[in-house]
Amino acid sequence: MARLGSSFWRVGHGREIGLGARAVIMAIVNVTPDSFSDGGRYETVDAAVTHALQAASEGAGIIDIGGESTRPDADVVSPSEEQARVLPVIEALRGKTDALISIDTYRAETARLAVGAGAHIVNDVFGLQKEREIGKIVADTGAGLCLMHTGRDREKLPDVIADQFFFLERSLEIASAAGVSRDRIVLDPGFGFAKDTEENVELMARFGELHRLGLPLLAGTSRKRFVGAITGRQAAERDAGTAATSVLLRLAGASIFRVHDVAINRDALAIADAMLAASHSCEQGNLA
Repeated sequence: MARLGSSFWRVGHGREIGLGARAVIMAIVNVTPDSFSDGGRYETVDAAVTHALQAASEGAGIIDIGGESTRPDADVVSPSEEQARVLPVIEALRGKTDALISIDTYRAETARLAVGAGAHIVNDVFGLQKEREIGKIVADTGAGLCLMHTGRDREKLPDVIADQFFFLERSLEIASAAGVSRDRIVLDPGFGFAKDTEENVELMARFGELHRLGLPLLAGTSRKRFVGAITGRQAAERDAGTAATSVLLRLAGASIFRVHDVAINRDALAIADAMLAASHSCEQGNLA
């Protein structure tokens, strides 16, 4: 069981968020017609904003807005279409919630416009290794940055943790060269991105090894295919399974949880946080 230290993730527009005693929930808002579990539900600006505000009221500290599905067989959208989907939502949310706003994109121009519209964080599923100009945008604007591991479009190393280090250390080199300070970065091991069920489960089991990278960790298991493979559930029925993975990964030291269903994960993580606090208290008592 991981011992969680306290730190702050510095993000854009002069904001920061504490990471430590309490798990932070990042709510998924897909402004897309084809996302794997909720495609089309929040395709309009009004529907997306209503969903985002509901997620914030249920306990999400971060709202992650995406305009292109990242499922393996999804259609690629143009940068202009992506921006037309996400920018009005960001602009509408700005000033309506204290939750931080994250833009889920791997495109530098979308990232630049989104931060200008009010986004605090850039969440890049290619870890700066598709459009590394995102690093310069983050450095110039002071935005927060989430670097995700992916196995797509390349040959992976056979060991799941060795491949994490191989990929994420390269992403961190790109970020450093662009001038992004480490207190603005969190890392996401990319559950489900070119990983089969066995690899995802092994990644969960060995999650604690990722702390050697020395940065806060985000877990994005929500409704993923491997959860369905284990539980036998369809995508929209995987929230209980997701909550189980959230608890396990919280105990392994994850700080941020990117989820579809905020309420069930909030409750599950509250139990995990209470147990971690009690464990820490017992350890302190034994040392006294």
